[in-house]
Order: sequence, then C-alpha cells, then structure tokens
Amino acid sequence: MSSVLEIKDLHVSVETDQGAKKILKGVDLTIKQGETHAIMGPNGSGKSTLAYAVAGHPRYEVTSGSILLDGEEVLDMEVDERAQAGLFLAMQYPVEIPGVTNANFLRTAKTAIDGEAPAIRTWMKDVKEAMANLRMDESFAARNVNEGFSGGEKKRNEILQLELLKPKFAVLDETDSGLDVDALKVVSEGVNRAKETTDLGVLLITHYTRILRYIKPDFVHVFVDGRVAEEGGRELADRLEEEGYDRFLTKA
Repeated sequence: MSSVLEIKDLHVSVETDQGAKKILKGVDLTIKQGETHAIMGPNGSGKSTLAYAVAGHPRYEVTSGSILLDGEEVLDMEVDERAQAGLFLAMQYPVEIPGVTNANFLRTAKTAIDGEAPAIRTWMKDVKEAMANLRMDESFAARNVNEGFSGGEKKRNEILQLELLKPKFAVLDETDSGLDVDALKVVSEGVNRAKETTDLGVLLITHYTRILRYIKPDFVHVFVDGRVAEEGGRELADRLEEEGYDRFLTKA
C-alpha cells in the first residue's frame, strides 16, 4: 500500500527581531508515493518554510494545521522520528559536520532509521555503487561531512544520502541552486533513480524550471504570499518559464 503525505491548512510563523512573522497562511497539499510535486514561486513566498516545517526545524512554529504521514500526525514527532517514519530533507545550504566522516555518518543514519546496522560487506558495496553513479570519488567517504566540499559536491552528497537511506518522501529544497549543467544532470539522475527503485514521493522546491527538464513533475504548485496561488501539471511550469510570476504578484 502506497504511503500518503497530507498537509492540511498549514499555518507557520517564524521568530524575527520584530517578533513573530506569519509565513504560511493555510497550505493544503497531498503527495502520494511515486509522485513528484514541484513547488515554485518568487522569493519570500514560503517555499523553504514549508520544507522546514515538514522536517521539524525548531525556528518554525506551526500555529495551526496538520501534517499527516499515513494518518499519523508528523507534528507530534521529534526530528529523528520523522526521519524514521520516512521523511527526508535535502537542504538548500547543507551543513558541514567537522570530525564526522561521510562513511560513519551514513552508516549511523542508516542504523538509526532501520533499527539495525547494515551488513558491512553489502553496505560498502551499496555506498561505492551510489558514489560511482553520482560521480563522486571514493575518497569522499573518508572526508568529514561536507567539510571543504564545493557547492555541487555538497548537493551530490545530499542525494547520496537520499539514495542510501531510502525514505518514503523527499523534500528537496532548491537542490538545483548553485549547480552547473553537468552537476544538475547528475543530481537529477540520482533523484530519478531513487524514485524508480523505491517509489519515492518527491516535493521539489525550486525557483526555476531548468531542473524540471530532468525531474519531470506530475503536479506544479505556485506559492505566493504563503499560499498556493495556482496548481496544474507540468504545462504550468512551462507557462511560468515564459511569463514569470508577475501576474501573481499583481494580484497579491
């Protein structure tokens, strides 16, 4: 039975120097395993706020609404429990973790999610294969997580985690930012592989349509001022490529 992620009337605020600021103002989305949903919109429209709310970032306060994974309230879960339930966030700005090697990080995360450590021989084979597919040198396994990595290497490392941890749903927060064409293709291929092999559901947040040439969306949602202003298929992304967001900003 396929899993379902439901976001219902979600309102989210973030604390600023001027006090709490409302960012999301009633968002409704339903994502099924195997589907790809693209979230597009201008800067400040709430796209990344949605990603952080799903992942459980402490700075973002859900003031009302619900996030359900197979009927279970995600908002009642701690961050690690969300990961164990099958949620994954690829961050726009992946953090560095000095003193923790990629190899140790990946195996520790896999153990925490599955409840048991993977067999060493099989695990190392899987890691090497995934790194080769992402055109990452094997030396990256011994390097500290993201430390000294270029922007493109950090994004590939996020997709490496995605492929190995095998979540039910992945929220990709502007994974295409800072990537050249070659890196964009490699990263997109990794997402597509994960989708094909695990029936991954994808919530893809982006400003631009270029990544949608490689990761084909089933649905496109336009965010404006913390709300979904319009929804459609991939033809909506094509229209946004031609027209931009002016017609939405004029209404707002």
